[in-house]
Amino acid sequence: MTHLCLADLEQAARAVLPGEIWDFLAGGSGAEASLAANRTALERIFVIPRMLRDLTGGTTEVELLGRRAALPMAVAPVAYQRLFHPEAELAAARAARDAGVPYTICTLSSVALEEIAAVGGHPWFQLYWLRDEKRSLELVRRAEDAGCAAIVFTVDVPWMGRRLRDMRNGFALPEWVTAANFDAGAAAHRRTQGVSAVADHTAREFAAATWESVEAVRAHTDLPVVLKGILAVEDARRAVDAGVGGIVVSNHGGRQLDGAVPGIEMLGEIAAAVAGGCEVLLDGGIRSGGDILKAVALGASAVLVGRAVMWGLAADGEQGARQALDLLAAEFRDALGLAGCASVAAARRLGTRADASVLR
Repeated sequence: MTHLCLADLEQAARAVLPGEIWDFLAGGSGAEASLAANRTALERIFVIPRMLRDLTGGTTEVELLGRRAALPMAVAPVAYQRLFHPEAELAAARAARDAGVPYTICTLSSVALEEIAAVGGHPWFQLYWLRDEKRSLELVRRAEDAGCAAIVFTVDVPWMGRRLRDMRNGFALPEWVTAANFDAGAAAHRRTQGVSAVADHTAREFAAATWESVEAVRAHTDLPVVLKGILAVEDARRAVDAGVGGIVVSNHGGRQLDGAVPGIEMLGEIAAAVAGGCEVLLDGGIRSGGDILKAVALGASAVLVGRAVMWGLAADGEQGARQALDLLAAEFRDALGLAGCASVAAARRLGTRADASVLR
């Protein structure tokens, strides 16, 4: 079937996934206000295109954390991808490799990080801070040894937010899906009415990261460290002072603090405050190449895309994930040129306007 936009892939994924697995992928925390606001905030931003410019030799390539990428984009970390398709993380990683963008391996991947990294490309590794610091740093070392190009340290999950869809479903991992990077025991598979077994598992395993945790990770690896989950300008400035390679402006896709500001609302202010001291990426709600253009115009080095790639994976395995990335690439090339930009650098000089009427 031909899918002309990511919304088509979303519908295809919803049609094939069991209801509780769809809820695990699509849902947010609490009343899902932040989940909805991520899209509303993006939709209210409009780009001011430039005309009469030479578009000869246009390119979408960028340098991201010291390496070339075909687009200002990476695949976001998403846990337990075997829930969505038997080919799981391996299929999504191959699609990202072929698209020329980084793939972020999740701490909670359902395939071992070494096996995913062996797919090739320039994979990143996403780290959750565990109660046992030694185990956390061991994951960092494994990622570096496996050939990962960066550590994406998620700092906004001391525990999982109250994801009511999962709680109402009594969601638990099926026996054929496990946390492949460490022994997680039985907690994530134990089904209890009114309880998310995945949240129960993370409450047992995770700890609140601190600036001391960031320093411990930086001291343990030569790879660039990227902090994911930054929303406050003060935290962004401190991240630069801490010597990180990048930050991801993100409210965790609306899955942690419900009521947290959408990342796109803070992006411009944070990019200005960072002033080139590190890479600034955006995560949350990206659904088109036009959204990528908006993020770049507001100061993002690149964006992370998670759910949309998982829609493709669920709909058609590796081919579906590849189609999701191909759609984003085609849409971004189109948006870039129509905005009068022959390069991503030119797009960073575009003006934007926010239309408050879209919020009504």
